[in-house]
Amino acid sequence: MSEYLQAKAAYAKLGVDTDAAIEKLKSVPVALHCWQGDDVRGFDQKSDGPLTGGIQTTGNYPGRARTPEELMADIDMVLKLCPGMKKMNLHACYAIFDDENGGWVDRDKIEPKHFKKWVDFCKARGLGCDFNPTFFSHPMCDPLTLASPNEETRKFWIEHGKACIRISQYLAEELGQPCVMNIWTGDGFKDIPADRMGPRMRYKESIDAILSEPFDFDKVKPCVESKVFGIGVEAYTVGSAEFSLGYAAANKDKCIPLMDNGHYHPTEVVSDKIPALLTFFPEIALHVTRPIRWDSDHVVLLDDETREICKEIVRCGGLDGRVKIALDYFDASINRIVAWTVGFRNVQKALLMALLTPDVQLKGLQDADNWTELMVRQEELKTLPFGAVWTQYCESCGAPADGEWFSVAKAYETDVLSKR
Repeated sequence: MSEYLQAKAAYAKLGVDTDAAIEKLKSVPVALHCWQGDDVRGFDQKSDGPLTGGIQTTGNYPGRARTPEELMADIDMVLKLCPGMKKMNLHACYAIFDDENGGWVDRDKIEPKHFKKWVDFCKARGLGCDFNPTFFSHPMCDPLTLASPNEETRKFWIEHGKACIRISQYLAEELGQPCVMNIWTGDGFKDIPADRMGPRMRYKESIDAILSEPFDFDKVKPCVESKVFGIGVEAYTVGSAEFSLGYAAANKDKCIPLMDNGHYHPTEVVSDKIPALLTFFPEIALHVTRPIRWDSDHVVLLDDETREICKEIVRCGGLDGRVKIALDYFDASINRIVAWTVGFRNVQKALLMALLTPDVQLKGLQDADNWTELMVRQEELKTLPFGAVWTQYCESCGAPADGEWFSVAKAYETDVLSKR
């Protein structure tokens, strides 16, 4: 009997159908973030300029993508190395300017045509696409953007946000999948402010103005993402968790909440927040990352919180469209292809583990107040032959199994990345 058939029989004893779990996971899109490939630099500013606006990428590993063509080639490699259904996730700074579309324009003037090559890329690979306005690394950060007391600054960034609404609608219509459009800014202060209310009122009014741009809420899913703090804004962040959740709750007809599991205090966990939000919101969005002490955006591992996040997505019925899943990290200290691949594969593993959990039986034990047996059953699940099911999933998706893909990534580094 093959390893997979043995594993299938072991899970069947618990009432779990491994074939059904594999097929279900194949239909779940996970958005792959383009910014891991070039350290969040994009193509609309000087390539050697620093990151600003509350974020930072550390490391200088060789092989960073420098052009749209190099970035797309790198993404293609990751797509081959990862099983499952993918979406792209773009930042506005990845607009592609050339003579065909009139050349460079500033962020308040970007148009759908500046993302046509990305649409062509996605269409050729059967991908949907999410989108993010880029409110950082730009001269018009003063250092605030949507919360700035300077009306000219706010107007520039509001126009940028409106342009991104139009681009998101274009992506959704062209690719036939909803586009999650995430609004995040690093607006805040390095030291204790004298006015906490004013920036938040301006931020609210700016987001209101952005979302006044017409769009189809079935196709475009605007989000407001919170953060605890960022580099240079350690004392006060305008878009706090309470602000962002409050905004989404007050605007449920045109906005959904987005939680990044690196954007909370170290003792908070997003896994517990997922069922809390799904009690009130029809849809939510997630950025899955790995914080170390703060929002440091490390490569996602198959750690406890990643597994718990995916358990709650599955238990709460999130795989049927209620939870929009995306990755968000950027590590420039290691091979970027490997960083992408490890993180994506680990989210897939965590989702598959969740799908292989006998939730009905475990819930029954909890409801019966049988915490002794519940603990035993949950612990025994950890030693079931998950690896064989994972290998079967990879094979059924035409992707390499564990132990097979790393050599391919290293060969790509030797043949392509090392020559940049």
